[in-house]
Amino acid sequence: MEVKKVQVKSMNFSEELNKRTSYIEDVIRKFLINENDYRNDRQIQIYEAMNYSVLAGGKRLRPMLVLETSRLFGGNDKDVDPFMAAIEMIHTYSLVHDDLPAMDNDEYRRGRKTTHAVYGEAMGILTGDALLNYSFETALKGTLETENKENALKALCILANKAGVFGMIGGQVVDIKNNGSAIDLDTLDYINELKTGALIEASMMMGAVLAGADENETKVIEQAASYIGQAFQIQDDILDVTSTSEVLGKPVLSDEKNNKSTYVSLLGIEKASLKVNELTNKAIEMIKSLNYENEFLFELIDSLIYRKK
Repeated sequence: MEVKKVQVKSMNFSEELNKRTSYIEDVIRKFLINENDYRNDRQIQIYEAMNYSVLAGGKRLRPMLVLETSRLFGGNDKDVDPFMAAIEMIHTYSLVHDDLPAMDNDEYRRGRKTTHAVYGEAMGILTGDALLNYSFETALKGTLETENKENALKALCILANKAGVFGMIGGQVVDIKNNGSAIDLDTLDYINELKTGALIEASMMMGAVLAGADENETKVIEQAASYIGQAFQIQDDILDVTSTSEVLGKPVLSDEKNNKSTYVSLLGIEKASLKVNELTNKAIEMIKSLNYENEFLFELIDSLIYRKK
């Protein structure tokens, strides 16, 4: 069945994406520890490993969703800056731990050696721990500095909930428990709703509440973000079998190697691709139902269908 694609206004999306990515990179660097200021510290290696991990590149999708959802509701960029940095630190810590020998045992990510491959397994564990703690230190400092403390506290609660046992960590637990076992579609949906979707939900919900969105608007954003997270994961599964290591910057066919059930193995590439399209369009329609306009956000969500890495 063909899914009708939601149309968005024409714009130079690539140019706007580059501008925003550059802005987010500057924000992230601003909140990282400047290791050059601490050269005499005995623990200098942890600062270096943290920065190595965060500055490895990537799409910066989560901080971008914080920023653009805030802009959707007319928010102030300055208020969201610390939360953009915090969500990227949490996302990075999860990748650092994912790559560890006890988890996925990957030696390459984003085209270069993973953190544990460079600094050792123990330092990889500590780097993830450090980034998680530093993310909340960053968000808390932002909360103290903003005039909209109530909104910032709401955002902090969302961040803690979605990153913890009721969110990303919970998804990781179920994923580990089923590692190497065939699972059904319902279980796969459950894992990815938490493991992948939770931080995407956190990103958009934080952007909304920081900009003053009400409870109903935030719930709509949460559901739309859930669709986006699922679409993102399905596309990730598709790329694992259709792309190359050079394009992705990490090994392909890793799911097959680890005997993991994926949307491709359960649905096939054609049905999985159709599902990505359907979920993405649902998300755009839900956000548009709020009667706010952010053309770039709509195109950003839409671009998940066509991403190659």
